[in-house]
Amino acid sequence: MALEIKISPELEQQLQQAAAQAGVAPDVYAMRLLEQGLSLTRLQSNSVKRLSSAEAELLQRINHSLSQIDWNRYRTLLTKRDNAVLTLDEQAELIALSDRVEAINVDRIQALTELAKTRQRTVKDLIAELGLKPIAHA
Repeated sequence: MALEIKISPELEQQLQQAAAQAGVAPDVYAMRLLEQGLSLTRLQSNSVKRLSSAEAELLQRINHSLSQIDWNRYRTLLTKRDNAVLTLDEQAELIALSDRVEAINVDRIQALTELAKTRQRTVKDLIAELGLKPIAHA
């Protein structure tokens, strides 16, 4: 199925830049983003219906992460850094991605703490209940 979507020039430029950084064509990048978004929407609609809107919002924050494309780019940049072949532009990109990872993780921990309070559980118990496990992206 072919689908034509009209987007602003600014959004198109962002899409082209993100796709170039990820090393894929803009249409492939956009399709992957749509697939990720739709998967998350399906997952949320299946599991969030029984939750309060506050709990659902907290779970969304807990589950928020970089896109797989951004994680792949992050790993690529880390490898280049480790091999001492990182350009100045790539170094700036790596720093920006690292800052995003840190900000997302801070928000995730805050949301986890809030949800634990809401459910009157310890954070450790909530982590076990939600089946959260550390994932090494680096």
